Amino acid sequence: MMPPRSEPIQIPLDHQAIALDGDLVVPTTSRGVVVFAHGSGSGRHSPRNRAVAASLQQAGFATLLMDLLTAAEEATDRHTAHLRFDIELLARRLDAATAWLALQPETSSLSVGYFGASTGAAAALIAATRNDRVRAIVSRGGRPDLAGSLLPAVKAPTLLIVGGEDGQVIALNQRALNTLRCPKQLTIVPGATHLFEEPGALEQVMTLAAQWFERYL
Repeated sequence: MMPPRSEPIQIPLDHQAIALDGDLVVPTTSRGVVVFAHGSGSGRHSPRNRAVAASLQQAGFATLLMDLLTAAEEATDRHTAHLRFDIELLARRLDAATAWLALQPETSSLSVGYFGASTGAAAALIAATRNDRVRAIVSRGGRPDLAGSLLPAVKAPTLLIVGGEDGQVIALNQRALNTLRCPKQLTIVPGATHLFEEPGALEQVMTLAAQWFERYL
C-alpha cells in the first residue's frame, strides 16, 4: 500500500499578513487528526516528530506538522530565545491551525488531537481549553507546568510521557499531573533522556501516543 501523500499547506493568521507553513497528511480513512506543537528551537522538519507522525499515519490518523513561528520569527528567536517561551502566542497559533482544519473538506469532520513537545506541550494544553474539538493531548518531554493556572480547565484526556533520566522534567510533569482535572496519565520511559534518543525510546513514545489517540479520538 502506498503511504499517504504529504501536502504542503499554509495557515493564514487573522489580521496579519503572514502564514504558517505546514505539512498535512490525510490517510484515506482517518479516525482523527493530530496537530504537532513543536518545542523550543524545533519545527516541522524535526526527525523525531516526523517519525512519530509517520507511525500515527500508519495507525490511521491524519497529521499536521507545522511551524509555530514564521521563518523571520525563527531567525529572531535564535538570537533572543523569547518567542519559544511565549506560550500564549504559540497557543494562538494552534488555535489558528485548529480553526483552519475545521474549514478543510478532508478534516472538517475529524476530532483533533495535539502532540506537544517541550514548550509546545503547554501551548497545546492552553489551546485545548478553548476548543471542544480537541479530544486528546499527548506530551513528549513537555513542560505542561508552563500552562500554569489554566491546567485545571483542560478537559481533553492528557498523557504525559517523560524520560526516566529526565529528572527535573519528571518533577515538573508530576506537579502538572496533580493539577490537571481531566482523565490523565504520566508514563515514564525507563532509561530515556529528554530527547528520547536512546535505542527503542522513541518507539515506545510512538506506541504510547497511538494507543492514547486510539482510545480518545
